[in-house]
Amino acid sequence: MSKTVAINGSPLMDKGYTAMVLTAFTGGLTDAGVDVEVFYASKLKVKPCACGEMYCWRIKPGECCIRDDMDMLYPRLKEADTLILATPVYIPLPGEMQNVINRLCPILNPLLETRAGRTRAGFRDDVKIRRIVLVSTSGWWEKENFGVVLHIARELAETAGVEFAGAVLRPHAFLMGGKGDLTEDGKSVLDAARKAGYELAKEGTMAEATLEAVSRPLISEDELRQMFNQGG
Repeated sequence: MSKTVAINGSPLMDKGYTAMVLTAFTGGLTDAGVDVEVFYASKLKVKPCACGEMYCWRIKPGECCIRDDMDMLYPRLKEADTLILATPVYIPLPGEMQNVINRLCPILNPLLETRAGRTRAGFRDDVKIRRIVLVSTSGWWEKENFGVVLHIARELAETAGVEFAGAVLRPHAFLMGGKGDLTEDGKSVLDAARKAGYELAKEGTMAEATLEAVSRPLISEDELRQMFNQGG
């Protein structure tokens, strides 16, 4: 059975809008027979990467010198064929999520090469990850607000030498409504996110129309700006 590991970086964990979209997306994966494990960066005890001497590359390749919850996560990552990075847009990422991403270094092979004019590495031979997906939410109106987060996810995939399989993006996510009180728009967004997960599992790709249905505007940009600014 195909395996997927999802890391949810939202400090709100399973209570936030990122979790709403991620749950729908992974629901589509499980509908298609994929085994999914979700971990919350805020719940994991993961210290910052602070060694400074590239211990996991130069001294003991593949082994991190820090003992914490990454010891539990590394074996799960190695057995997964898909890694989902799920995060709200902060400036740019919640700190705990950045810690987890930084601590992926030990599962990268310390053999550098040039690909398309850039220095890259690759996952170690015992890592089965073959694609990375981004699931992200934000409060602002435009999809361009995801630019930095999207760049981070794509760069990680390209450095690791795996496919960046796409991004499930939900701007102004708060307009979907809260849990148990979804608007009709919110329900349709989550239906599209679930469809995207199913498509990825079954077809290996997500249709552009499906991703557009997830991220479509729910109100105009001017209306949203007025909502934000009326208390200023």
